[in-house]
Amino acid sequence: MTVAIWAWVLAVYDRPGVPEATLALQDNHGQNTSFLLWAVYARATDRGLLDQAAAIARAWDQTALIPIRQARRALKTPLPPINDGAREAFRQDVKALELAAERLLMETLAGLAGQGHAVDAFEALSAAADAWGEAPPAQALADLARVLG
Repeated sequence: MTVAIWAWVLAVYDRPGVPEATLALQDNHGQNTSFLLWAVYARATDRGLLDQAAAIARAWDQTALIPIRQARRALKTPLPPINDGAREAFRQDVKALELAAERLLMETLAGLAGQGHAVDAFEALSAAADAWGEAPPAQALADLARVLG
């Protein structure tokens, strides 16, 4: 299941509107997009499982994802006298590291449980956002559920 989840994430992230919807939930509402996407993939609505997964995602956010993301974003701006081409190449390396950290989290979460019962994406997203503790507007979750299909 762990390999399958990453292939699924890459496929859904290529759908129109998914990157924008996930980034809006992340940047505007404090959600962890890997956690949300895992919940949809796993069809997770069990509160105990969601709480366990949220704790893992929060720890990984603090340890790896947030610091890497902050470094990647800070590297967008030229930093003279650092060579701009070298800075951009390094930023791309950091971006790849951020992606690897997200993949590791997704694969870890995928190992928690098998596919859940049949629920729609909005139900899984709502349950996950509730477990995360910082519920975004329902419309933001509905927007992501719609583009996920």
